[in-house]
Amino acid sequence: MTDTDTPRSFHPELLKGETWLITGGGTGIGRSTAFLAASLGAEVFIASRKIEKLQPTADEINASGGKCSAITCDIRQPETIESAVDSIRERCGTINVLVNNAGGQFPTPAQSLSVKGWDAVIRNNLSGTWYMTQAVATRCMIPGDGGSIVNIIADVYRGFPGMVHTGAARAGVDNLTKTLAVEWAPNKIRVNAIAPGIIASSGLKQYPPALIEQSQRAIPFKRLGETIEVAQPIVFLGSSAASYITGTTLYVDGGSRLWGDLWPIPDPK
Repeated sequence: MTDTDTPRSFHPELLKGETWLITGGGTGIGRSTAFLAASLGAEVFIASRKIEKLQPTADEINASGGKCSAITCDIRQPETIESAVDSIRERCGTINVLVNNAGGQFPTPAQSLSVKGWDAVIRNNLSGTWYMTQAVATRCMIPGDGGSIVNIIADVYRGFPGMVHTGAARAGVDNLTKTLAVEWAPNKIRVNAIAPGIIASSGLKQYPPALIEQSQRAIPFKRLGETIEVAQPIVFLGSSAASYITGTTLYVDGGSRLWGDLWPIPDPK
């Protein structure tokens, strides 16, 4: 299944009349989610620091009959977030669904991680998610009729050896998800998270092929996930089909959280 395929399990007008904001929507999971949401009737906004990374996806969605706009937004800078959210609100009235997909990390042993590297990943993956979430909630969802927030984290079920920085950040977002699900329930805001396993996308290019091959062998399904296989549960949790689900983290990982060793443990010295 590709980005442009609509799963038969979704009604073609499931998201009709809704406005979706997807951060990091130009590639990978964000791109697949944008295509799927637009194909189901949503007006989609994809956001990133560099609009040139977004525009091809927006153009393809519009050419296929969907509605998608690319906007510039740095999730590390609250003032740019506020400007982006206000512009969408002025155009569409509100934001019904926020997908916090933007983020980034790099593999490194914990003892080699620099202060700069730690701060950059925490700021992007944890702080940026919070800045965006708070802005959309306070400007659109709390004053309005509620909404749905889906946070994209990572498979941190057994920790994240080899990427301690993003493991800590994503675990923070997992707790943020649970906390806000309770605090904002009276405002009719649902907050859930998706924890993808190893997904075949452009983001894997920075990792050694041997590591990817080893990781694939450690997945019970014995294959990498596809971006559309993550986009589908994102759309489910964001939509009214999940109207009684909040505070949940759904692992989309082919069972890898339950089995397999991804980090070699040397014998004690």
